[in-house]
Amino acid sequence: MFYIFSILALLCWSGSDLFSKMGTREKDKNSHWKVVFAVGLIMGIHFFITLIGGAIIDNTVGVDAVPKMVAGVFYTDFKLIDFVYYLPIAALYIFAMVLGYIGLRYIELSISSPICNSSGALAFILCLIFGLTSTEDITITTIVGIAMITVGIVALGFVEQHEDEEVKKARQERANRKYAKSILAFLLPISYLIIDALGTVGDEFLFSDWFIEKTGIEMSDYAANSAFELTFFVLAVFAFIWVKLVKKDSMFKGNKHLYFGGLCETVGQIFYMAVMFSDFSVGMVIISAYCAISVLWSRIFLKEKMSWKHYVVIAMVIAGIVILG
Repeated sequence: MFYIFSILALLCWSGSDLFSKMGTREKDKNSHWKVVFAVGLIMGIHFFITLIGGAIIDNTVGVDAVPKMVAGVFYTDFKLIDFVYYLPIAALYIFAMVLGYIGLRYIELSISSPICNSSGALAFILCLIFGLTSTEDITITTIVGIAMITVGIVALGFVEQHEDEEVKKARQERANRKYAKSILAFLLPISYLIIDALGTVGDEFLFSDWFIEKTGIEMSDYAANSAFELTFFVLAVFAFIWVKLVKKDSMFKGNKHLYFGGLCETVGQIFYMAVMFSDFSVGMVIISAYCAISVLWSRIFLKEKMSWKHYVVIAMVIAGIVILG
């Protein structure tokens, strides 16, 4: 069952990548706020569902009597103070995602997704530096995975920046999308990688035994996820006000793909939590490879075509993510 949940999480998150990219327009300066609104709106709906469901479950059978998948959809033990405690971490994650959404305007999904999903390698290194992960967790496999990701990202940047401009223009025209060669375009997914990794470090710190003992602050994974969804919903309200009332732009017209993306992001999170609460550790390895499916979707549906050099280094990054997982 958890194998199926892992596959579903992989498909949902890769689908979120695809639909968010399909709903993004290179010339639309408000596109990232429209993605934020779509994702935040659906996450907000799920937040309120779990808030109501959590109250019902706690007052009837209790969460321990509920299957993990059902709990992931309908349960939370969230308290308003949890929103305050988790806000800095949620802000890091969401800021990283916003940068990723901006990057969709400037770079192919085939390139950005593997870079963004390499944040786990940096997070692992940072957790080691800050003493949040034991050195006993370091194995040859871990070192190989991190090395492959690091070399792959550096090589990907080198290939992207040194590709012949005419060749780049020709393959982008086949995909009906045009991107300017820019360091900024490549730095956006790199920024996502760094900031998302810092969010993971914050998660590890917040849930560490040392922090709980020193502060007495303790929350469940359900509450943390709800705090994240509520933060995203608050930002979605801001995005709506900014785009609709300030910029006088259409929020809904022609943006159906963004709402499919938001749905995939939220449902993927539900399946991810179901796997995370289980003892099916292989599931995390499966899910971590969703960027490989994103690359496949971008080739099939977006008609993105890379050079053979791109595919070699992308394959190296994806393999490193799976090995590290």
